Amino acid sequence: MSDDLPDSLIPYDEIVQEALRAVVGRVLGEVEHSGGLPGAHHFYITFKTQAPGVDIPKHLMERFPDEMTVVLQNKFWDLNVSNAHFEVSLTFNQVAAHLVIPFSAITAFVDPAVNFALQFQVQADEAPQPHDAAENDAPQVTNEDGSNVVTVDFGKKK
Repeated sequence: MSDDLPDSLIPYDEIVQEALRAVVGRVLGEVEHSGGLPGAHHFYITFKTQAPGVDIPKHLMERFPDEMTVVLQNKFWDLNVSNAHFEVSLTFNQVAAHLVIPFSAITAFVDPAVNFALQFQVQADEAPQPHDAAENDAPQVTNEDGSNVVTVDFGKKK
């Protein structure tokens, strides 16, 4: 018997990634419908700035050419959630900016208020590059050990 598993003809990894990104969409949709974040909840959302469908101002694209993290906490408005993306307006160094972010571009979603996090698989050739903090009015929060992080990685065995 061989230890090598055959390659799946069913794209389980893509299906799971899509389902987990739908969690982000549902959470943001509930925030949109309620008109704000409940209690101490706030979100750190990391996304690939070069992903198809991402629409951010040129100065942010220049500053974050690969990946960017935004914080939805106190100063955000015009949150609009669809099945494929969300739009939100934020301030960066006291300058307003409107962002359009497809769910497929998201690489991480964190709600530090309840130690909840989702990390999405990034292909080896798309490994995130180091980037500066978003500076969009967010306090610095560090995760403690034992947070509820869900990481999905269905790497193919070679």
